[in-house]
Amino acid sequence: MSLQQLFGLDGRTALVTGGSSGIGRAIATALADAGAHVLVAARTAATIDATVAAIRQASGSADGIVADLSTRAGAHALADTAGDVDVLVNSAGINLRPAMADLDEDTWDATMAVNLDAPFVLGQRLAPGMAARGYGRIIGISSQQAHRPFAASGAYGVSKAGLEALARSQAEAWSGHGVTSNVLVPGFVRTPLNERLSAEPATVAALAARTLVGRNGLASDFAAAAVFLAGPGSAYVTGQSIAVDGGFSVH
Repeated sequence: MSLQQLFGLDGRTALVTGGSSGIGRAIATALADAGAHVLVAARTAATIDATVAAIRQASGSADGIVADLSTRAGAHALADTAGDVDVLVNSAGINLRPAMADLDEDTWDATMAVNLDAPFVLGQRLAPGMAARGYGRIIGISSQQAHRPFAASGAYGVSKAGLEALARSQAEAWSGHGVTSNVLVPGFVRTPLNERLSAEPATVAALAARTLVGRNGLASDFAAAAVFLAGPGSAYVTGQSIAVDGGFSVH
């Protein structure tokens, strides 16, 4: 098989939530490079516009959607605007991590709304259309904190564990119709989502030392894995949580 047959996304439309920064932006750019028309969804128009402009400057195809995933109504509105898509990347997230003793119900609810409820709503809205057309890829972005607690995992770790379970349920429901669902599991990646930890040099160094590669992750580390999971060559990979973490999880 040719590389185009394995990895090409020509004619496909991809919706990337949180697509204007960090891991989401790296994935959005990579999917566009592979030939997809990318819908970049995020909260801030300026960062969306910058991402769309960068993709177009590199001869890719993209449009932006301002979306608020803090409510189910906002997730439904995004699904309405996006229409039919072939690839859904759930990268939008919030990272509110007070000490467990200080974790209140409002923080819990806010975390679950963006990190778990929105991916559920988007999957429910968009996967049936994928199944009807015989092709679909759902990709979530989880965290090592779904598996092992550190740095006050709190509600964040719980939400990501739920996201991985959601992917397995989606895989059970839709894989027989050509729709796979998988999750990428980063280690520590210095992105706007991790501003608090990034401001602690000793913690950042300790997390890098825990990897086998010897460094913390970069947003660009997820580009190739996302292109693989989005493309035709990954049709037999579903329901999986795939660590992209420099060996963090096995050390």
